[in-house]
Amino acid sequence: MHELGITRNIVSICSEQARGRKVTRVRLEVGLLSGVVPDAIRFCFDVCSQGTPLEGADLEVLDIPGEGECRSCGKRVALQQVFEHCACGAGDLICVAGKELNIKDMEVQ
Repeated sequence: MHELGITRNIVSICSEQARGRKVTRVRLEVGLLSGVVPDAIRFCFDVCSQGTPLEGADLEVLDIPGEGECRSCGKRVALQQVFEHCACGAGDLICVAGKELNIKDMEVQ
């Protein structure tokens, strides 16, 4: 489960940026196509944040839908998985959204 390592890094980055202050909320952006399971991040967050400024903080995960742009016709289409086809029949889509994994912001006391 790579989410454990990802969550450890999230906690580390937020702890460093908090500079000793108590963190009350962290908001993450997780793309549908990122390969990251939001429920696993939520589960790991409580464990990884113990003994850190993030202990007891709320974790809010913002789901970012997948979106692709067709190289053939230029149309933007919703993506549920990385390899899909455009309505024009072309399978040459560029992923323009949905691979994100970002710490959007955090609240500190």
